[in-house]
Amino acid sequence: MTDYLVPRLPLGEWVDAFVSWMTTTFRPLFRFVKDLLVGVYDALDVVLSSPPFWVVAVVLAALAFFVKGWKLALGSLVGFVVIAGVDQWDNAMDTLALVIVAAVIALAIAIPLGIWAARNDRVSAVVRPVLDFMQTMPAFVYLIPTVVIFLTGPVPGIIATIVFAMAPGVRFTELGIRQVDKEVVEAGHAFGSTPGRILRQIQLPLALPTIMAGVNQVIMLSLSMVVIAGMVGAGGLGEPVVAALQRVDVALGFEAGLAVVILAMFLDRVTSALGDRAPVARALAAARV
Repeated sequence: MTDYLVPRLPLGEWVDAFVSWMTTTFRPLFRFVKDLLVGVYDALDVVLSSPPFWVVAVVLAALAFFVKGWKLALGSLVGFVVIAGVDQWDNAMDTLALVIVAAVIALAIAIPLGIWAARNDRVSAVVRPVLDFMQTMPAFVYLIPTVVIFLTGPVPGIIATIVFAMAPGVRFTELGIRQVDKEVVEAGHAFGSTPGRILRQIQLPLALPTIMAGVNQVIMLSLSMVVIAGMVGAGGLGEPVVAALQRVDVALGFEAGLAVVILAMFLDRVTSALGDRAPVARALAAARV
């Protein structure tokens, strides 16, 4: 009965036609974007994969020591030894390179967009439903148009990861700036500060702990999406996960999954520690003591 009352809306066909038109019309632009992303990814992958395992592991552990302390450094070093011990080190470095490229681009778009949304209610009203759409759409769906446009390889994985992971960066940046005490902002205006100076010297420093929480979420979502992108040949830890699923190989699936967990814990702890090092976060922590 529904067939007679509500005609079928060919939304899927419209989107398919739009993607086909876009692929044909902007083919040179997409080829340029693909070459650029492949170049950046390959360069970063060479930096992470070429040195001996222990060199990269010590450098990453030193980063953990700098941001948090010896406990995180020691735990990270043990985790990296476990990844190498299950023969997933090269895949882990490929995944880390994908995460870094995708997260940096996502944050470069998300933070300015979040600032704009915080300073303009109309922009916020437009951006919010788009972010809702991006966050609720199943992650696998993002891979379909990116494969049509960029074929297989790391690039469709990077593009899909950017779209999938960008939303929390926008939301947390907007939230952090809107939560800044209005009296502090008005005091800045009273002293004759320009809007740009108020943003740089008052709003962003006070919102930094919240923005860093968004950075953490962007990185974690990037890692989860990069693993899914192994289905389209993005490489990294997603490749053995997909292979284990296809062959019902429990051993390979556990080893690759464990490597993903260790990498996720390292990235989470490091980015959280960076947020705790912000002056405002330190002042709040001191006030609680």
